[in-house]
Amino acid sequence: MINIEIFTGPGCSYCTAAKNLLKARNLPFVDHDVSGPEVLQELRRRVPHARTVPQIFAGDEHVGGFDDLSHRLSGH
Repeated sequence: MINIEIFTGPGCSYCTAAKNLLKARNLPFVDHDVSGPEVLQELRRRVPHARTVPQIFAGDEHVGGFDDLSHRLSGH
């Protein structure tokens, strides 16, 4: 199974929606809260151009944000 990681921030409604979508599909994931400086630095290392959360990864592939995840899971 592919390791799914999601970088999230507190109070982020799109982050909550992305996590709920993954849970509804029974897809396990690791949640990284960017309010910690080490986690934010890791996100910036992996996606230097990212300015918003969530940022989602499937294995080594950067999926993108909530809309990208939703689109991918819908099969389009």
